[in-house]
Amino acid sequence: MKKHFIIFIIIAHNFFNYGQSIEKFSIDSGGASASAGGVNMLYTLGEVNVQEYSMPTLSVSEGFINSSFKLKIDPVVYLQGPILNPDTGGFMNDDLRSAGLIPTTSPYADNATCDASVFSVTGNDAIVDWVWVELRSSNDNTKLLNGKSGLLQRDGDVVAVDGISTLNMNAPPKDHFVVIKHRNHLGAMSQLPIVLAEDITTIVDFTNSLFNTFGLNAQAVLSTGDTALWTGDAGDNNAVTFSGANNDANTIKDYILADTANFLNFITFSSTGYLIEDVNLDGIARFSGTANDSNLIKDNVLNHPGNFLNFPTYTISTTVPPSN
Repeated sequence: MKKHFIIFIIIAHNFFNYGQSIEKFSIDSGGASASAGGVNMLYTLGEVNVQEYSMPTLSVSEGFINSSFKLKIDPVVYLQGPILNPDTGGFMNDDLRSAGLIPTTSPYADNATCDASVFSVTGNDAIVDWVWVELRSSNDNTKLLNGKSGLLQRDGDVVAVDGISTLNMNAPPKDHFVVIKHRNHLGAMSQLPIVLAEDITTIVDFTNSLFNTFGLNAQAVLSTGDTALWTGDAGDNNAVTFSGANNDANTIKDYILADTANFLNFITFSSTGYLIEDVNLDGIARFSGTANDSNLIKDNVLNHPGNFLNFPTYTISTTVPPSN
């Protein structure tokens, strides 16, 4: 773990004749940082501040600056699972919403909540599921600046918890790497930092095949030419595997066989619910039989562009670097 130090500047007036006095300073963006031996030292120069000062996005108190920037971002993304066999071309299926299975509390770290009425909306803007959006430092794509839950509409738009509004992220208005993740799909990150602002909504379209993402084959290419997050991470380990140790197909099988409703231990049993094992997001987890989830994992592994020898033990790993 890195240790952080902040160096404050002390001004001495007429030190030898009148003693020392300390002035209040505001810490601004000047200065730099240095690291050595696991220690990270931050140092900065500031301007004298002798009173309280505040504005909508900035407050200065006792020499410290606190910001509450709200960057407007409109991520657009497809999840491969619900768009492989769409009921309507170009739109993801919203089976989880139709079955009343999407929780009003996000499954991600911020535990964001929404009103149940959000899931009563139908049509192109109906909610497919929760997703997780991150902003990372332009100088270090492993440094997480802000993460937030959002709701994904059928047309690919990621919106705020009211199901309509633009997503606002807390970070300085500058360029950032943008990451989008889903609980059983592999996440993706922009290849380059993207300029974000408070007064302009920036569209970040992960569905566009011309949009550059970080790493090779970061997303699946659909038959339409659009791109989508790879599905199949039923084990929640940032990888998709069909065969071998800790594979996702076995994760589904183990869940099916352990389901208390499957008292006869049928391998073809269908488990229902808001399940990470349900990789096509139809509300049903199946290991074997018609429209089973295991086959989606198998198809992704065997057809992955990196698996040129078609090994069933091939692993599709996320291209998003771990964050800190």
